[in-house]
Amino acid sequence: MKNLTAFLAGGLFGLGLVLSDMINARRVQGFFDLFGAWDPTLVFVIIGANIPMMATWLWVARHRQSLLGEPLPGVPSAKIDMRLIGGSVLFGAGWGLVGLCPGSVMASLLFGYREALLFAFAMAVGFVAFGLWRSRSTAAA
Repeated sequence: MKNLTAFLAGGLFGLGLVLSDMINARRVQGFFDLFGAWDPTLVFVIIGANIPMMATWLWVARHRQSLLGEPLPGVPSAKIDMRLIGGSVLFGAGWGLVGLCPGSVMASLLFGYREALLFAFAMAVGFVAFGLWRSRSTAAA
């Protein structure tokens, strides 16, 4: 049941990306083009995503288990450190330059976009490189 729920939630997320055209890198890049042909579409997607997310965090604050009986993670740390800032800058720079993020790439792969394949490959290389770097960092500490 847990896998089915995850599959349905991921499918709903992907459908939202497709319907809002967030798998279109040009639309996302248009959002970041503040002094050119600015496209505000992403603002509405962000607002639409934050409404159910806020309701979810309110629910999580009052419950210890999900509706399926799984343990819920705690509230994320509010600590702002260099790792958070660095990761945010890298994510934002990549998103702004390429117009794709991990979620939109996964949805784009279903349509066979070549750009998505290249991005997914680069993302996988980044995941592996970070894993190796992190394991070396923790082993040295």
